[in-house]
This record gives sequence, structure tokens and C-alpha cells, in this order.
Amino acid sequence: MTHRTVRFARIAGGCLVLASLSAWHGVVAGEAQPAQEAREAMLARAEAAELDTEYVPPPGDPLWHHTSGFAKTLCSAVFVTGLDADFAAENVGFFSAPYEHRAHVTAVEVDRDQRQVHLTLPDGVVRTAKFNGDHGCVTLPIGADDVFFDPVDITSALPDPSTQPWPMGDVLPEEPLPAGIDTEKVAQAVAAAFEPAEGLTAAFVVTYKGRIIGERYGDGITMHTPLESWSMGKSLTATLMGVLIEQGVYDLWQPAPVPEWQTDGDPRQAIRIADILHMSSGLRFRGVADPDLDPSLGYPDHLYVYTGTVNSFEWAATRPQQWPPNTIGRYRNSDPVLINYLVRLGVEGRGDEYLSFPQRALFDRIGIRGMVLETDPYGNYLLQGYELAPARDWARLGNLYLQDGVWLGERILPEGYTEFVSTLAPAWKADGRPIYGGFFWINGTGSFPVPPEAYYMAGAGGQTTLIIPSHDLVVVRQGHYSGARAGGRALRNALALLMEAVPPSD
Repeated sequence: MTHRTVRFARIAGGCLVLASLSAWHGVVAGEAQPAQEAREAMLARAEAAELDTEYVPPPGDPLWHHTSGFAKTLCSAVFVTGLDADFAAENVGFFSAPYEHRAHVTAVEVDRDQRQVHLTLPDGVVRTAKFNGDHGCVTLPIGADDVFFDPVDITSALPDPSTQPWPMGDVLPEEPLPAGIDTEKVAQAVAAAFEPAEGLTAAFVVTYKGRIIGERYGDGITMHTPLESWSMGKSLTATLMGVLIEQGVYDLWQPAPVPEWQTDGDPRQAIRIADILHMSSGLRFRGVADPDLDPSLGYPDHLYVYTGTVNSFEWAATRPQQWPPNTIGRYRNSDPVLINYLVRLGVEGRGDEYLSFPQRALFDRIGIRGMVLETDPYGNYLLQGYELAPARDWARLGNLYLQDGVWLGERILPEGYTEFVSTLAPAWKADGRPIYGGFFWINGTGSFPVPPEAYYMAGAGGQTTLIIPSHDLVVVRQGHYSGARAGGRALRNALALLMEAVPPSD
């Protein structure tokens, strides 16, 4: 076969765009001294609770891992989202593939016939990511030429969305918006989300009481384009667990039945499913947002479960405890990886097919057709952040929560589950950080100019699905990663206008 390829030169150096961690660390402008004291107290509390267990860092060359992330990101951008390869290399997915590390790649090959991406490093190592059908893209282990599982067809059972009314389809109502909404100011808010241009906002959708009242897309993007979504997938993970709880497979407060923890005397048997959803399992697993992160300890586990091309479920499940469960709150990928592991165990344990479960049990029930969920080479969903989806699909998921887990009269999530995910987690409260619930962020420090009871899905690069119950609003903003800083300012400007445009609900 003759391969049609796209090649481009070695990528020049640049700077890594990082989301601000000020809210995580409790830093507020003008309050540096109290914030520093709070941080020191938080770290002292963690040190006092720490258990005597050993940390074993992930194996392998960090550059190989960074390049694994780059290969997957580039593959997804080109073959899932449909972006130009050069644009994607400069602007997309810096989280698991930091921009400055991309400069080490000496050759980039985008093979459009085989739908693969090959990246060559100075030591001759080649990292390859391949498009894997309905499962998006996956980086292969070095030397491997395929994944270690059989892909399945995940075609939606729903009818053509162009023939179905929103929210189960794409046809919007023609009647005027409800009285009391300032339509001109809504239009200003939508425009503000795209200003300035360097914010690289790709999609912006606003719903009021489930109805789309504002919507716009960037150049080359449509309402059906799957966009990088990153850690908004953690909230999707919580939703899949909620579906299984509603179906009676699990109980929220039961000890997590992770097989690797079932040896007599294993202290991890005390970790409950709720503790994991609260990001307070206590596992010894280095996260990139750890307030005491020590870069000298090597490549962080938080990234390794994306890029290590290993069985990510096994890696997370075999980490020892650092703290007792429900004691210390830390944003670490061990916890969403473990919930995804439990989802697989629960689905397969009752004899069902795992890879199609999200589409059958959740997406088809709420009108979602465009979510692309990606796996590790062993067929484990990496929904801590490897998923792509159109903005309208995130709006549907947000409205499921706005409607207390009920969709068109059918209960999908357990009664009280929405309250659980949107309530401050006990360990985070004890740390003095009122910002995290159950795989959802909480607007407890006013990061967004909306009421503090608002809660949201958040992903690296400025991906946001914000649920504002006080105003019956769901707001989705997605953008290309390099525009995160300017895009974040644009989102806050848009939200301020929306608060003026939409009155509080009765």
C-alpha cells in the first residue's frame, strides 16, 4: 500500500500553559500571609496522618512517556476531532504531552492510510499511536503493533438526531425564549466567550431549564465535533458509577471491592466507594496538583496512567496507602482510575459487555451520540481524561445533574446522588479547601462569578461544564489547550453577563 503521510519539521521550543492552582492552594489576592499559613497547616496535617509505606515511582524514561502522550494527543486531534496536524502539535493537549517536551521529537509521521502517528526520539525510540475505531486513539507499548483487546462496535441505537427534538436530538424549538431572559445580554455573553481570539474557544453552549439559549462554535468546529475534554471525564466516571448504584450493582458507602485489596489484613479494605469519589482514598500516588509535589521523585503516577501503555487499572490498584481513607483530600488520578476499574468489574461481573456499557446504559438514554471514550492498550477506559465529546453532549450530561438525575421522567442516577457529588468532601473540608465534591468541583472559593453552590466538571486547557442550579443554567465551554489562560478570562466575562441576563429561579 502506498502511504499518504504528513510530515513536519522538529517542533521549536515554547512554554507550557498551566491552569492556575491558586484555588486549590487557597491563595487569594491580598491574602498571601493567611494563605501561606493555611497551606502550612494543611501540609502539617497530612504529615501527621501519613502512614509508613514505601513509594515506588513509575518505571521508564520520562521522555518516552511524554512522547507517548504527544502521540495519542496528535492521533486523537487528527483522526477524532479532525484538526490539522500542525495546528494540533502547536495548540492541543499539553497536559499529558507538555509543549516543551515536544521539541525533543526528531520526526513526526501522520499516516492517514493506516490512521497512525509515529514520533521518533533522538535515541531512536518510536512512539506510535493508532486510531482504534469507536475507541478513539491509543498509544502502543514500545515494540507492539496492536492493542491487547478486541475493539467493539459502539454505534448508538438512537435515530438520526436531525429528525429528533432537543435534547434527544438536535432540532431546537422555534418558540420565543421564556419571559425575563435578556436575549441581547445572552448574545453578548456568547460573544464574550470568544474574545479575545487567542483564547481559542472552540465551543460554547448555554442551556436554561434544559433548553439551548446560546450557542456558538469556532472555525472548523460544529455541534457534532468531538473536542478534547480532559478531566471532565472524571465527572462522567462518577455518572457511570451512579448508574450502577441505581441499578443495584454497588452501594455508595460500601467498601470498594477491588480484587487486589482482598488479602486478609489489607488496610485498603477500609476504603469505601464514596471515599474514592471524594478524591480521598489515601493511596500513595503522586499527583501533579499535590501541594508538596517534589519533581525530583520522577515521573508522576498521575500522568503515568495516561502514558505508561500499561494496564492502568492494575497500576492504580497496587499502590499502597499513604493516609487512612477519608482523611486527606488530594486530586489524584488513582481515584477515577479505580472507579473506572469498579465499573468494569461491576458490568462484567453480571455478564454484560463492558466497552459498550456507557453508550447503552447512559448515552442512549440522554441523547448522547458523539462521545469518544479512549482506553489503555488493555481495553480499560481512561476516563480520568482521555475522552473527546461535542459541547452539546456535555450540556446533556450537565442537565442530567441539573434535573437531579432524572431524564424525561426516568430516574437514571440514585436519589440524592446529585447532592452527593455537589457537596464538599469531608477530607477537603478538613484541609480548608472548599472546592471538591464527588468527582465534581465546587465553586466554594468563587473561582467563577456565579453563586458558590454552583458545581462543575473541569478539564485541563479550560474545559468546563458548569451547573448553576440557582439559575437553572448549564454552561459548557471547550477550547484548544494553548488558549487556556485567555479562554478562562473569556469564560468568566461570559458568566458575569449571563448572571445579568438570566434571573434567579423562583
